[in-house]
Amino acid sequence: MRGKKCVYLALAVGLIMASMPSGIAQAESCPDVRVVFARGSGGERWVDKNYLEYKKTIEIKLVTTDLDYEFIDLDYPAIGIGVDDIGVAARAFFGAGEAYEFGESVKDGVKKLDKLINNSGCSKTKYVLGGYSQGAMVVSKALGSLRADRVIYAATFGDPKLYLPEGQGVMPAACRGGKLSDYRMYVPDCAAYKGLLGAYIPYEPEDFTGKVGTWCNKRDIFCSSHLSMSDHLAYVSENLYEDASRVIFDKITQYFGIENHISSPHDTAIVIDSTGSMASMIDEYKAEALRLATETLNSGGRVALYDYRDLDDPYEPVKHCGFNDCTLEILQEELQNITADGGGDTPESLLSASFKVMTDLEWKQGSTKSLVVLTDADFLSPDRDGMSFDEVVQLSKRIDPVNFYIITTPEYAEMYKALAEATDGKVVTDFDELSLLIDYIMSRYDSLPRVEEDDALEAKPSLTIDEVKQIGDGAMKVKFTTNGHKVLVALNERVLGIIEEPEVVIHGLTGVNENILTLIPLGDDVRGEAVSVELKLSGYGRSSSENEEVIPKAPNTGKFS
Repeated sequence: MRGKKCVYLALAVGLIMASMPSGIAQAESCPDVRVVFARGSGGERWVDKNYLEYKKTIEIKLVTTDLDYEFIDLDYPAIGIGVDDIGVAARAFFGAGEAYEFGESVKDGVKKLDKLINNSGCSKTKYVLGGYSQGAMVVSKALGSLRADRVIYAATFGDPKLYLPEGQGVMPAACRGGKLSDYRMYVPDCAAYKGLLGAYIPYEPEDFTGKVGTWCNKRDIFCSSHLSMSDHLAYVSENLYEDASRVIFDKITQYFGIENHISSPHDTAIVIDSTGSMASMIDEYKAEALRLATETLNSGGRVALYDYRDLDDPYEPVKHCGFNDCTLEILQEELQNITADGGGDTPESLLSASFKVMTDLEWKQGSTKSLVVLTDADFLSPDRDGMSFDEVVQLSKRIDPVNFYIITTPEYAEMYKALAEATDGKVVTDFDELSLLIDYIMSRYDSLPRVEEDDALEAKPSLTIDEVKQIGDGAMKVKFTTNGHKVLVALNERVLGIIEEPEVVIHGLTGVNENILTLIPLGDDVRGEAVSVELKLSGYGRSSSENEEVIPKAPNTGKFS
């Protein structure tokens, strides 16, 4: 039974069940895979654009398999927040006065997801999870209680509770080439640390290692360090669901042990060392270059061809054909025009050549990018023109990254290993391994950069709490000092508004609830790290007769109540 048949079957079963007497139990259908999505705030079930895009991008790949599957738009409130534009103006309020409804909506989603997966009678059915915005919070919060053995993968988009420890500090490790969280799939902002509403820690529970991935648009106010609401609303237009679908489909095919027939578009630059010492093996290298180019072009990708020697020869890198004109016929002809000559000393000018190649070419966004070097010599570091190893690696990462694959002789394997690892590539020294390398390159699907390093970071504003004081029954005043322009105020995971005053008063609190006030300093286009404080009330006690909850009012901006 294929996925589309599941849809028709579900409709038929629904009609039959509606006509049957109540109390007659129905057997649960058990497909191989259930693909679940938790939509964002205010999204309408089954027609929300994020759900539809998530479904479309995955289903177009699942239909190439013989797996039975079905899609589920999680039945939870996904309560609306009232506006589509948060900006940095005082007018941007998320339904002030409804602080607790948002949290209850998330809790309800977690409960429904837990029941769907943990209590399912379908032991063979595996789950793929996705969630956007509020729905991302549902997914990431639920991971701590879900059965990991039933989940193949969980993807979050624009999660207000994202946690990336490598983004902490004035100059975060992620901005300096440091180690990235393995669940960081596409988060270009190297200063992204915690989400707008805090963070779930750990974000990837131990039993979910390798099963979690997060996508955060470059300036998304909810998960990056910036303040763009438009970026938060652009996960469909920026093709981030398509990017995630490749990761998800790869996880599905790996789990079920089936062949992945879906390949992402490839941009492959082939760079050949043409010094005299290559004379004995250059024909073999050309043959492998042609085979790789053929695989790339046949899959709908693009290729480019360069050769290089040593700047001291003198010899500048030569572009034989680029991504827009390198057909298989032209590439074959240009390969014949490359001859082994010159040289004299061993190190060659690869750093300068690779920098030129990456700068010359117009890499396509969404493609998997590879730079394949064929050489029998080591490289100068720094190069004769001053080009450094770090400059080459940084350019590679800024572009996507461009993964470096080096085909060389055994004596230089260790030297090239550092360059390959820094760009998430590989080194091959045995011709027998070349076919495996080509298969590996073609199977890569990482189409968007995990992070973009940035040396020109805007300083994040900071905030410190000066005083927390109860000023009456159910009312608390909090004074603070900040070098930010404005401060975003949230209570119990609910955004209340943005203020300019150095104090905030919250009315209508009760002792029944744990009241966590969060203040986030805002700059021109960047937000600082959140500071939270618990508002503890005196004169309140828990009582079994306390059934009614008093909803806090908005901050005392003088403009809203």
